[in-house]
Formats: sequence, structure tokens, C-alpha cells
Amino acid sequence: MVALLLGFLSSLPSLRSRVALCGALAITFSWLGDLSLASPGDLGFLVGLGFFFCAHLSYLWLLSRLVPVRRPSRWAWMFVAWWAGFVFVLAAHTGPLLAPVAVYGAVLGAVAAAALGCNAWIASGALIFLASDSLLGLHMFLPDFDFWQVDFTIMLCYIVGQGLIAWGVGKAARLPRAVPLEADGARIDGSAPISADD
Repeated sequence: MVALLLGFLSSLPSLRSRVALCGALAITFSWLGDLSLASPGDLGFLVGLGFFFCAHLSYLWLLSRLVPVRRPSRWAWMFVAWWAGFVFVLAAHTGPLLAPVAVYGAVLGAVAAAALGCNAWIASGALIFLASDSLLGLHMFLPDFDFWQVDFTIMLCYIVGQGLIAWGVGKAARLPRAVPLEADGARIDGSAPISADD
């Protein structure tokens, strides 16, 4: 995750931007979530879930910097269906953790839905990240949910997903007009304001 953070920051045209801040927060919170989940018991899980929740909020903020506000994607219903199915399947096995898992699932689905409005790298990465966390939830809570190299598959999807998001954000941030303007006309990626001729 440290290598991913450094690679992400090096891909940006400016480190003094909200894109850099949002992306750095998302990756850092994810890393802290990894460390917390390594602790045994429900407390480590809840702390890790909290860090990942913050990571996804940061990703939502990041995607809002790259994509102008617009009507929801026509495919957003898929993530509502995924969330409902995910909560339904896990409800009987999560006990008192159902509420935090359901809230986390909602923000995870929101990130995937928002990513559909971005470039293919970001959209693919968000979907793979969604698959990783879905597998993790099933593996943690469903009895006998297991397959060969399940932990490796979860981590591979997790790393590839975030790597694609970081790569896609870096490409988007380098494009002209890749991000919306602040109220004073300055680009949020830190470059000069757009002139009338730009």
C-alpha cells in the first residue's frame, strides 16, 4: 500500500490538489484497515471496517472531483440489488455486526456506482474492489464458504482494484479539463485558472 501511495502521488501533475489529498487519504485509510483486520476479535474487525469506511468516503470525494455532478447512472440499480442481496445473505450470520456491515456495504456500492461515470480504469478498479470486499465478507461470515486460495484471491482483487483506481485517477488528472473548476476558476488539480481562450 505504501508503494501504491507513492506511485499514485508520482502520477499526478501536482501534489497540492484535492485529488492528491483525497487519493492519499483513501489509500492510507485502506492500509490502516489492513493493519487493523490483522488483529483478532470483533474489535479489530470493527476498527478495520471503520478505516475502510473512511477510505471509501475518500474515494467518493475523489470521484466527485473528477466527475461533474449529474444524474445517477442507469446502472446504479445493479448496486442497490447487490447491496440488498449481500445484506440478505449475511444477515443470519453477522449478529450484532449486521448494522456496520450494511452501512459499509452501502458506501462500497456507492463508490462502484460513482466509478461508472469515470474512465474505464477507475470503473474496472472499483468493480474489482467491490468483488474483493464481497468475497471477504462471505469468507468471514458464511459457514463453509471457502475455495482454493481464497485469501490470495481476495488480496489480489484488493490490490489490483485499488491499483487500477489509482492509475485511472492519475490519467484523468493529467487530461485537460479532467476535473471541475473551483469557484474562482482555478483547476482543482493545482494548475493555473482557465482563461477565456482555454
